[in-house]
Amino acid sequence: MGLDDVRRRLPIVSLAEPTRTRRVLPLAPGEMPRPRLAVWEFTLACDHRCLHCGPRAGLPRSDELDTEEALRLADDLAEIGVGEVTLIGGEAYLRNDFLLVIRRLREHGMTVTLTTGGLNLSQARCDAMVEAGISSVNLSIDGLEASHDRARDKPGSWRAAIEALGRLRKAGAAIACNSQINAMNRFEHLELLEILAPTGIHSWQLQVTIPHGNAFEHPELLLQPYMFPEIFEELRKVIARAAELGVRIWPGNNLGYFGPLEHALRSTQQRAGHYKGCSAGTASIGIESNGQLKACPTLGGPTNQGGSWREHGLEALWSRSPEITYNRRRGLDELWGFCRSCYYAETCMAGCTATAEPLLGRPGNNPYCHHRALEMEAAGQRERLEPAVLAGEHAFAFGAFRLVREWADAERREREGPLEITEPRITRLVEEMGAGRPVGEPA
Repeated sequence: MGLDDVRRRLPIVSLAEPTRTRRVLPLAPGEMPRPRLAVWEFTLACDHRCLHCGPRAGLPRSDELDTEEALRLADDLAEIGVGEVTLIGGEAYLRNDFLLVIRRLREHGMTVTLTTGGLNLSQARCDAMVEAGISSVNLSIDGLEASHDRARDKPGSWRAAIEALGRLRKAGAAIACNSQINAMNRFEHLELLEILAPTGIHSWQLQVTIPHGNAFEHPELLLQPYMFPEIFEELRKVIARAAELGVRIWPGNNLGYFGPLEHALRSTQQRAGHYKGCSAGTASIGIESNGQLKACPTLGGPTNQGGSWREHGLEALWSRSPEITYNRRRGLDELWGFCRSCYYAETCMAGCTATAEPLLGRPGNNPYCHHRALEMEAAGQRERLEPAVLAGEHAFAFGAFRLVREWADAERREREGPLEITEPRITRLVEEMGAGRPVGEPA
């Protein structure tokens, strides 16, 4: 189905205004939460081959939802109370029927956003998205040109993304950006902000690269926990300059956690001005392109998929699937390591599970934390990650790292060795979760 064919199929209707038709009401005692946000992987087809791609996107899944199924799922999302849907990939625009889904979601009064690499986002596609009712388009731009093109494994990708911002503005779309923070680009974001702000973006999401899928195989991208104090000193400058330029910083769930920048980082996102815990399965839901549902859109695999929409429907899985309801049931006893004894444990609950699980093989202990890195630094110590279990080859596959706590001083570290080494549960990872073999073990 060509782009013009899809545009001819779009009904001529007035679009409902989401902010006028949907209100977030407080839950009654004992009432089940409803997902406010759905992140929908519309296809796994992609025109990039990103080094950090968790789902290892490239080719579409063999069993992706067809157009009619996708439209019925859009209806179900409205029925269950979703207020915003973010279409992701792969690259959603590689299926022209994404325009029909945008229009259907908007007819139901939902906000619809798109996250894209923008490599082949033509003016015709931009115009068609606006015509269909897209609310905002979020371009992924991961550092300055050399770093971005390296991470995206595509020369010219950075320039294509910047040009796509211009085409979207010409079409009349609201635009935003999101950027990874990784070991390769971690000091480039202040300079990048000066390039992005004049394009007219309203928001800029920042998030840490997660070591799953392709990223596990590219250690040059991965941050070490001891880097976080220096990274946040750089972010201090970014936050201040963004305020001057009128760009709203929108931190991802895996950035921050109760360090001295927490309020400045989240003041436009949370009324409380601090991280309030993972919303996966409590306020948000993930959808894979074949209709598999999950609590967290960033995770996948057998321990995170909650069942097939085709087989069970949305309401039943949201209500009863153990994988989707996990965060509603977990308590402090699920935490371990440093996070279990942390002052902020009850609120933070070890931060982003999509970061902790690929790092250490299970949630509940997260070394990618500003507060924790500063506590280590104050004690003259640091934490470091070493690969222990290789990632499998499937989408969203992850391995695991061993966590080494050691002295920050290089001479003392060499003389006295590590203070503590936390090993992942290798047998469970390999046998139950489809991870690869332990590092160093023959293939």
